[in-house]
Amino acid sequence: MTDEERLDMLRLNLVPGVGPRMQSLLLERFDSASGVFQAAGNELLQVEGVGPKLSAAITSARASDEASREWERCQQASIDLRFRGTPEYPSMLAETCDPPPVLYCRGELLPQDELAVGIVGSRRCTLYGRQTAERLAGALARAGMTVISGLARGIDAAAHRGALAAGGRTLAVCATGLASLYPPEHRDLAKEIVAAGAVLSESPLDRGPSRGIFPQRNRIISGLSLGVIIVEASRKSGALHTARHAMEQGREVFAVPGRIDSLASIGCHDLLRDGATLVRDPDDVLQELGPLLEPVSRGEQDVVRSPRELSLSDQEREVLNLLSNDPQHIDEVIAAGSLEASRVLSTVTVLEMRRLVQRLPGGLLVRVTY
Repeated sequence: MTDEERLDMLRLNLVPGVGPRMQSLLLERFDSASGVFQAAGNELLQVEGVGPKLSAAITSARASDEASREWERCQQASIDLRFRGTPEYPSMLAETCDPPPVLYCRGELLPQDELAVGIVGSRRCTLYGRQTAERLAGALARAGMTVISGLARGIDAAAHRGALAAGGRTLAVCATGLASLYPPEHRDLAKEIVAAGAVLSESPLDRGPSRGIFPQRNRIISGLSLGVIIVEASRKSGALHTARHAMEQGREVFAVPGRIDSLASIGCHDLLRDGATLVRDPDDVLQELGPLLEPVSRGEQDVVRSPRELSLSDQEREVLNLLSNDPQHIDEVIAAGSLEASRVLSTVTVLEMRRLVQRLPGGLLVRVTY
């Protein structure tokens, strides 16, 4: 993608009235953002949802220098622009329906952030909800998971703080633009998150809070995550939008139970009744998450293929990383490692019980990733 094409993608993102779904329809019809701006007005009108007013807005944006000024402001503020269809764009998010064509990023995204779980919930949370969110986020961060949330008051802030306190990574997905962070009292928290992860948004820099952009933002939280944990939610909570997006995207949905008479947890109880996975501790999450799209390297000798592997001991992980998806004889595995044969054999048995290793006839072993 050339710089000119990137600029047109940013220009399209700035057109009022062109949301994520409309961008997807336009890009599908005209192949690229540059193609959208080269299209005649009557061609634009053939796209579903494009009326005369929107067609005129797209046409007038061709001559605007707003995108150039936006890009320059991003460079001055150390904000990266990640464009759909480029290698730096998050691969898991790219596979979802209507992913953001442009993602504003302050901070750093790492390959290990593919090992991510979302934690969301009510803004008006209870002490129990806040403590639970912090505890789960901290434990998952220590296990090696990146914690994703929405920088909102309540459960979101508790999840970010729990991951930060554990020395882990966390990503905040904002509904507003990165120059108009909301809520304003979380600006210092956002700075801490930038130092230990990234703050992200699909919104132009100066977009302020409005009702529709918060549910829209939630699809990005779930799209970046292997699964989403709902800690506390009433039946009207926006966190349930995140759960719905997760289901539509094929992500795992988890819910933390509360008191059976707690209105703050009634949305979670509805999710559990409908088949969400109950969460008591981090292992409930790690054991349920499916395999990764691509293995994640956390060091020269540490390759993670499934979140379940994060709950292993150092010895178990060492033996597991001696194995591959191709069958290997047990003698080869013992010779390749530094452990005694008896310890390798006993560890293989544990890994087999955890469904991470499969024994084949003839003394062969294979690593399981599903």
